[in-house]
This record gives sequence, structure tokens and C-alpha cells, in this order.
Amino acid sequence: MRRPRGEPGSPAPRPTEGATCAGPGEPWSPSPNSMLRVLLSAQASAARLSGLLLLPPVQPCCLGPSKWGDRPPGGGLHAGPVQGLQRLLEQARSPGELLRWLGQNPTKVRAHHYPVALRRLGQLLGSQPRPPPVEQATLQDLSQLIIRNCPSFDIHTIHVCLHLAVLLGFPSDGPLMCALEQERRFRLPPKPPPTLQPGLRGGQRLEAALSCPRFLRRPRQHLIRSLAEARPEELTPHVMVLLAQHLARHRLREPQLLEAIAHFLVVQEAQLSSKVVQKLVLPFGRLNYLPLEQQFMPCLERILAREAGVAPLATVNILMSLCQLRCLPFRALHFVFSPSFINHISGTPHALIVRRYLSLLDTAVELELPGYRGPRLPRRQQVPIFPQPLITDRARCKYSHKDIVAEGLRQLLGEEKYRQDLTVPPGYCTDFLLCVSSSGAVLPVRTQDPFLPYPPRSCPQGQAASQPTTHDPAQRVVLMLRERWHFCRDGRVLLGSRALRERHLGLLGYQLLPLPFEELESQRGLPQLKSYLRQKLQALGLRWGPEGG
Repeated sequence: MRRPRGEPGSPAPRPTEGATCAGPGEPWSPSPNSMLRVLLSAQASAARLSGLLLLPPVQPCCLGPSKWGDRPPGGGLHAGPVQGLQRLLEQARSPGELLRWLGQNPTKVRAHHYPVALRRLGQLLGSQPRPPPVEQATLQDLSQLIIRNCPSFDIHTIHVCLHLAVLLGFPSDGPLMCALEQERRFRLPPKPPPTLQPGLRGGQRLEAALSCPRFLRRPRQHLIRSLAEARPEELTPHVMVLLAQHLARHRLREPQLLEAIAHFLVVQEAQLSSKVVQKLVLPFGRLNYLPLEQQFMPCLERILAREAGVAPLATVNILMSLCQLRCLPFRALHFVFSPSFINHISGTPHALIVRRYLSLLDTAVELELPGYRGPRLPRRQQVPIFPQPLITDRARCKYSHKDIVAEGLRQLLGEEKYRQDLTVPPGYCTDFLLCVSSSGAVLPVRTQDPFLPYPPRSCPQGQAASQPTTHDPAQRVVLMLRERWHFCRDGRVLLGSRALRERHLGLLGYQLLPLPFEELESQRGLPQLKSYLRQKLQALGLRWGPEGG
């Protein structure tokens, strides 16, 4: 039989459209597409139950012993009343008769009788051109009998009952299917955690653990212990790259492990190529962690100077990580903005992604490095940095609060007073953008230019680049959703890409209003969320007309 997908303990499959679930005391009704509905129609025929009718008769010997010992010692079949009841079930002439035989003989009913009853029910429904009408109470009572007794079923009996119930069209989210599926999962042996070979040394044990797909479930202390037990010669670049990728992928901001990677990079500087270094520095930018290792930045600058012309994409990837850490080396920027480097990457397969990264680096130079006097990316080479929501947001959109926040703003302000998912120059996607007058009134977005100029208008001599000036009397307020996956795991530190976006939007002159996931998750329903948004907006001094809707 085909088992439902999913690991043991995973939630039951989501109900399909039109399925109904009968609770205790409620009549059971099949889904519109279920086989049982077809059988109950006037056009039912035996051919439509061919999959069910071709099943061999269910015998006690093929179902295996039940939990309570359905067979006598020696494996022989029960004689007398038990076999007699099976014959009565197999010869029942109506669903009601089936139910009577099961309900009136509780001491004679065994686990294997319930698959017999389900199979006979299918035969009764499919053996005549016009099947007899079946009362919903009869089906519900049969379901309740099976649900009440399925804890005594063995795993094979549960599988057979599940298969027959599916063929009969019982809804996947109904009480019968849920109870059988729960018992099936309960009987599956738990998967043991991956065991590491005791003979492996520290570095080998670390590599074996990191290569295991279920390693995230293992305690992080095991990582630290394996790393501490490894001898220096056992920590190869391959092992350290696996460690760096594991930390970055699972957003694990573990200082001890990150410091170990930084120390390895410094010690092994001469043996590492830029293609390996880009993978080792990835978690530092992603996790927004600047290591304490004093030689970390000088080491990277030497590697960039040595390898920049060999691997252009790796060079730009390293600079992207350093951009998130606000540690861009001027010498490397001179090289990647040089005409020779730009011309070199123009004809390569990764030209677009390199141009996007160079555009972000140029934005960082414009906003964060007022002392830089070297070459810049030509305007004709610039492309939008992030023209659409990031991949992680698109992948987790069903878990996001964006839809309910949008509905709250629509009812609170009116849909003409905000813009959603608007990309502002130089290419940052905003969650929600409001235009606000100098007096604090929220203005219709269509009457205003929602974009602030980029590059920002020149600042007076001596004014810091972090204090941009704007002559536009209207303010732009950006509501920033801070979802759970925007942070490092088990921490309150924003991921590097998120921190970079918020930092740059603030430097461009946008007023940011963060909406943390803890506050959003604590709102119970739309009325509470509207009240929360009202308080947030009023705290900024914003005002608007009566609520829409």
C-alpha cells in the first residue's frame, strides 16, 4: 500500500477542496470527488470499484496477529465463533446488517474483522447498478467502531484499513482516517539519531557530522567539542568550508565556531584560494559578525590583492560579505571599479550578478564611505540591486505577516494612502511606504513622488554622509516587517543583508518604522492588529482621516 507522505509525527495531509470532516455527533458526508459519492449516485457500477473488488478476501492469517493475540499459540486460526462471524460479515446483504454483526458481538470481534467489513461494504456498494441507500448514521457508527478499536490493531491491519478507507472515499481529514494514520505513526519505530563512528578523529568526526542531512537536530555543543578535539592538521579547508556553510545556512551565530573559522583563515592564508575564502567568509557577512581575530581584515586584504584578477566572482563575493560588515578595503574597491575589471567580467556568464553586486558596492561607497576618492561604477553599468522581494521572503510568504498588515493598513488608512512592495532607487524593495506631509498628515501616494532622489543631494561641507539632506517637505515612512527568519537563530541580531538594507534606506532619507515579529505574533485578529498599527503610526506623529471600511 502507498503510505501517506511525511516523517512520523508530521501533520496530517491538508484537506482537499470540498472535503468535510465529521466530528462527534455530526453526520458524515463524503467529499464531492470521493469514490463513495460516486457509489451513492444512481450511475454507480461495479467497474468503478474494480480496485476494491479485485482485492483478495481478507483472512486472519494474512493480517498478522493483533495486539491482544488474535491467534492461538502455534499460529493456527481461531475456530468456532470468530470464523463464524467472519463468514457472516462476508455474506452480509446490507451495510446495516454489517453494522449489526459487529455491534452485537463485541466478544467475538477481532481486529481482522474490520477490514473484512470495509471490503464487504465496498462490494455491496459496487455490486449493483443502483446501490441501496446508505444512511450517514450507519457509516458514522462503523467509523466509530473502527476508531474505538484501532488501538488493538497491528500495523498490517492498520495499513489494510487505511487502503480500504481511501478506496471507499472517506475524507483524508475525517476522524476515521486521522485515527488510523495516528495509530500507523505510533507503531513506526523512531528513527535513531545518526551515530558517528567511534574510531574517527576530531576532524573526521566533524566532517561526518556536518555531512549528515539531519545534523541540525544535534546539539551545537557537539560541533564545538569536535572542533576542540581536532588536531590542527585534521582541520582541512573542506571541513572548515562545511562548517561555514552549515552556520550560514541555518543562521547559527556561534562566536566560538566563527572565531575558529577566522583563525583558520589567518593561519592558512598562503594555501587558500579566493574561491575557498569566499565560502569561509560567507557566514561572517550573513550573520553580521565581525570576528575578534586582529589579523582577519589584513589577511583578507592580502588575499584580495593576490587573487582579485584570478577569480572575479569570488572577489566580488568576498567584498559583498565585507560590505555587510562595513569593512570595505579601498584598494580592492579601486580594482573592481577599474575599467579593465568591468570589461573583463562583461562577457562572462555571471556578468549580470557581478554587475548587481558592483551596484550594491557602489551604493555602499556613496552612502557610507565619504572619504573614498577612487573610481566608481559607471552609471550605464548600474542595475537595480534587489528589484523584488528576497528569495527567503518569497519562499516563506505563507508564514509572513505581510498580508494581514496590508489589510490592517487598508482598513486604517485606505488603500490610496500606502504602497506595498515598492522598489525605490537604487533598488531596495520596501514592505510598505507612506508619504507624510510636514504636519504629519498621511497623503495619498498617487499625489506624491514616492521616491527620494538617488544619489542623495549633496550635503553641505562638513556634514556627515550619515545625515542626508532633502528639500522635499514630504517625508517617506517605510514600514519594515522584521519576520522571524530575518534574524540569526536564537538571537536578536538582524542578518547582514537585512541590516544593510535598513541602514541604506535610513541613509537615503527614509524614516523607518520596524514591525518586529514578536509584536505582530502577539496580535489576536485584525481588530487588535489595527489598534497596534494605529499606536505605531501615532507614535511617529502621523494623523489621518476616519478609518476606511
